[in-house]
Amino acid sequence: MEDDYVEVRKSWWERNWKWFVPTGCVSILLIFVVFIASIFFGVTSMMTNSDAYKGAMTEAQKNKTVIEKLGTPIEDDGMTSGNISTTNDSGNCNLQIPIKGPKGKATLFVVAEKRGIWKYSEMTVFVKATKEEIDLLKK
Repeated sequence: MEDDYVEVRKSWWERNWKWFVPTGCVSILLIFVVFIASIFFGVTSMMTNSDAYKGAMTEAQKNKTVIEKLGTPIEDDGMTSGNISTTNDSGNCNLQIPIKGPKGKATLFVVAEKRGIWKYSEMTVFVKATKEEIDLLKK
């Protein structure tokens, strides 16, 4: 009598789980990282696209003392931190904007409140090399 040998074929999962599990975990982790990065860059771009940010950068770029200390062009130098909150025609902001020029680096501090337009209560540039503070609101 012949031996009745029947080969039982393994299921897809039994054949492929060794590569599917790590790939699935890495994919989930990658999706999570992309999600967090998109939130981070969305918030950062919201701050840099705000009128308060643009107004403060314009003031820093045209201020003679800041130009003397940092040179031209003056541009942002990394990630803006702080917060900005707006609802319709009102809001407030508190930003720290790293800036740089050919001669050095500084931080632009901005505190403002919006009631139709932005009204700045603080707009100062702190020059790192000289530890000097330049008030951009003084005319």
